[in-house]
Amino acid sequence: MNKQDLINVIAEETQITQTKAKEVLECTLSTIGVALMDGDDVRLIGFGTFKTSERKARTGRNPKTGEELQIPAKTAVTFSAGKTLKDAVN
Repeated sequence: MNKQDLINVIAEETQITQTKAKEVLECTLSTIGVALMDGDDVRLIGFGTFKTSERKARTGRNPKTGEELQIPAKTAVTFSAGKTLKDAVN
């Protein structure tokens, strides 16, 4: 399922226009992104939790040449599925 498929389902399920469904989806995703940029966790009970974690700088290896290279520190976004979602998938 891609973004347009998701917009179509939202529009059908809520009986709103696709334009309005797109606005709602983009607002939701934007709000989640802003919260993560601010360092906040986003907890959607029954679905899961989006949060950030700091990854330290480390030494890696180019698999093609075997040459060592430095991988810089970065902030990564992680998602942990909630119990309801895990149970539904399994």
